[in-house]
Amino acid sequence: MISYDMPLYRPPSEGNNLIIQATLGCHFNQCSFCSMYKQKRFTIRPLETVFAEITEAARAWPDAQRVFLADGDALTLPTDHLLAILEKLAKAFPRLSRVSCYANPSDILRKQETELARLREHKLNLLYVGIESGSGTILKKITKGASPRSIRAALEKAHNCRLKVSATVILGLGGKSRSEEHIQGTIELLSRAPVTYLSTLQLFLETGERQHFLDKFGEPFCPQDDQAILREQRRLVAGIEPPNPIIFRSNHASNALALAGNLPRDRERLLARIDQALTYGEQLRPRQLRGL
Repeated sequence: MISYDMPLYRPPSEGNNLIIQATLGCHFNQCSFCSMYKQKRFTIRPLETVFAEITEAARAWPDAQRVFLADGDALTLPTDHLLAILEKLAKAFPRLSRVSCYANPSDILRKQETELARLREHKLNLLYVGIESGSGTILKKITKGASPRSIRAALEKAHNCRLKVSATVILGLGGKSRSEEHIQGTIELLSRAPVTYLSTLQLFLETGERQHFLDKFGEPFCPQDDQAILREQRRLVAGIEPPNPIIFRSNHASNALALAGNLPRDRERLLARIDQALTYGEQLRPRQLRGL
């Protein structure tokens, strides 16, 4: 089977799917909270190398139906390059139904709607987009390279091209002092911009990135405990009035509390689960089991 260039990351929902590394590392790689690709230099892998791995994977798993294109932001690839990979995947896997990848908001905005439509026609139909926060100030402090306005524009563009978006928000990203600003801005953004899926992560700073994050934040940062994180999650779930129904999850390993439901349909049930955790502290993931 394929020998991956490690470390290899993928969303929880891609755990049982085939992963093909179209790129190595992350093209942007400046987010202060993220250590995932700091040890990798961004590289566009040659098509012949990617094609060889697709052929090898097809021999081992000919019935694969879903493929995730790693590493950090495969959508940054030129459209013709991506289309060549998608065409190879379609030939190698007759039952292929979905291809997905991480995408920065800037990746989406750089491509023309006609390009995004062509990619969707070739089964790249799900993008994982890190929103992180709806606060412009916090986005600057974490060096996200995006603003609430550009994120909204990217999400609307993807929606107009009939691409599904799985968005992520990081609880605790504003610390104690900017918690209200973080959650309120995120509520406002997600109440205007259409997404198909929404997941929360919990701020998790690896040792090597902690000081870098604090330096970039530019003011005293006081981390929040599980109770404060749950209160942020509660405010988020209670406040979002999405333009389209959202499939909501908090199943990433960083989260203290795993939740699953649809918004707004399951709002009251989700809030009851959070309230139970706030009151009794039950069903929280042990700290030693949390991570990226």
